[in-house]
Amino acid sequence: MELKDGHYVIQGVNISAIAEQFGTPVYVYDAGKIVHQLKTLRTVFSNSDVKIKYAIKALSNLSILKLLQNHGAGADAVSIQEVHLALKAGFVPADIMFSPNCADFSEIEEAVKLGLTINIDNLSYLKKFGSQYRSSYPCSIRLNPHILAGGNYKISTGHSESKFGISVYQLPQIMELVNQYNIRVNGLHIHTGSDITETDVFLKMADIFFSVARDFPDLKFIDFGSGFKVAYKEGDTVTNVFDLGIKLTEAFNAFCTQYGRKLELWFEPGKFIVSEAGVLLAKVTVVKSTPSTTFVGVNTGLNHLLRPMMYDAYHHIVNISNPAGEQKQYTVVGYICETDTLGADRKLNEVREGDILAIKNAGAYGFSMASNYNSRLRPAEVLVINNEAKLIRKAEVFDDLLDGQVEISL
Repeated sequence: MELKDGHYVIQGVNISAIAEQFGTPVYVYDAGKIVHQLKTLRTVFSNSDVKIKYAIKALSNLSILKLLQNHGAGADAVSIQEVHLALKAGFVPADIMFSPNCADFSEIEEAVKLGLTINIDNLSYLKKFGSQYRSSYPCSIRLNPHILAGGNYKISTGHSESKFGISVYQLPQIMELVNQYNIRVNGLHIHTGSDITETDVFLKMADIFFSVARDFPDLKFIDFGSGFKVAYKEGDTVTNVFDLGIKLTEAFNAFCTQYGRKLELWFEPGKFIVSEAGVLLAKVTVVKSTPSTTFVGVNTGLNHLLRPMMYDAYHHIVNISNPAGEQKQYTVVGYICETDTLGADRKLNEVREGDILAIKNAGAYGFSMASNYNSRLRPAEVLVINNEAKLIRKAEVFDDLLDGQVEISL
């Protein structure tokens, strides 16, 4: 999104015109930015055999998945439903990593039938997998490295209290099961969470990986998950992926030499790929002044963008209808019937009722976490591709709220 000749545009397409054409609220994604982010990761890790597996949970629209598949990405799925979305989008089973947590074991059985890469993150399922498949089907093992890193605690997944992964201190139990059932372990996986800015955290993970990997002779890949931080506001510290690419690739290649053969280096980025590519457009419904605060109410809320209330996440907000207006301080709130703050104490160009606000960095975990809370309808999604805005999901209508309900006689 850029300001050009007094108007905000994406790929030259006027954003106000998008809001007028498709209505508000509406999610708008920039295909060019998505592809650029994917290519950036491929470039910085180009000195290794890198595989980028897009984390579907970040944004699962079928058109987005097709875009990424067309540009050579693989897929990371955490539910069997995400698996079927990936298959429908054109991903082949061999390019899909299935990494569920606390899902029913039947999902793993289905994933085996489909021919996916299976990632197991608890000893109970490793035992079930071993007793059922033995050496006939390989699996990856997700480790918990006991590293607290990243942003909000709720998205930090590699610390000692996390539900994710098998503790590195339980390696003897892992090896006992592997040997007992002759399990073919073809990969090792660690994901410590989101918003990791320090290269040293990834290098610390690498040390853990490499010390463990020597016990597994049949490895095909080592998967570092993701967690690359993007900028949410001016001056934000972000992951220096170029520095990371140099240092981690060097360490990885040195390990491969010690291991005796080359392995694949896997990553599963979601937020890094789509976050900055997305904006949520909302219309100002009311400007409400109180003795202490001037509220800007909009026709969206935590039902469409949960992150500010769920994670205290910051999303930069821009008044695209009045880019030259005098800056004033506002608190932007949604239309949900509970505390629903999208941005507190923000300086915005003067806001008037009917203006369109753009909430930035809304591509990741925006629509994918949206709900019908308060019986509100979920918004449309639009993809700007090749300098044209295309509808990729219709806005819901009232009948969608009733779809699936069974009305009984009382």
